[in-house]
Amino acid sequence: MNKQMKSLETNVNADLIIKEAESLVGRFNRRHFLKQFATLGGLSLLTGCSISNNDSVEKLLGQVSRFNDKAQAWLFDPNKLAPTYSEALITRPFPFNAFYSEDKVPQVDATDFLLEVSGRVSNHKSWTLAELQALPQVEQITRHICVEGWSAIGRWQGVPFSEFLKRIGADTSAKYVAFYCVDGYFTSIDMATALHPQTQLTLGFDGQPLPARYGFPLKVRIPTKLGYKNPKHVRAIQITNIYPGGYWENQGYNWFGGS
Repeated sequence: MNKQMKSLETNVNADLIIKEAESLVGRFNRRHFLKQFATLGGLSLLTGCSISNNDSVEKLLGQVSRFNDKAQAWLFDPNKLAPTYSEALITRPFPFNAFYSEDKVPQVDATDFLLEVSGRVSNHKSWTLAELQALPQVEQITRHICVEGWSAIGRWQGVPFSEFLKRIGADTSAKYVAFYCVDGYFTSIDMATALHPQTQLTLGFDGQPLPARYGFPLKVRIPTKLGYKNPKHVRAIQITNIYPGGYWENQGYNWFGGS
């Protein structure tokens, strides 16, 4: 076989592998992904692990996930900013995304809304929407990156989360910040990410009050994280040293979920 034929064959094989990998990334079943990954030469990574053994697979996946979290945390730079963009690059309309359809978006009554605060804080008072709106606010135009493979640029207004942590007297030596939402969603982040200058308690979108489809009355915008780490309709915040997990994280998604 001449060099040209070998090169063509290599390119074709590479293309097939890439296409197969891309088709697997979007699938949610972790065990199915692992079995399919074996067809791409991944069996060498599974020495001593039977993919037909549920406990063995779960143990391996847990080890890989914990390794990923540690590696991402080690690489995270609390002073490095996510890219920002001009207003001309804002994605309009900005996509809706949730674990339910848009007709299921919760309708929260602003007059009754209270943001609960708990855990390792000195001020446990609940916050009304008016009190949150009275805090100093900033704007950012940043990219939302979804684990499903799409991204969009949005304009967000809100309170720097580090400022809010000061207001509630949060113990910033604590390991985790957990968020609980009106729609049943929940997630958590590390304290370094919570203190990042771009992490924001978001109250507005594109110059207007935050629409229901994007998380009214309150979401948390974290441009250094993937979309599933940006909770909407937040109703409670907890500062804790006990690992809180998350809606998707408890189903196998990487916990750190960002840069």
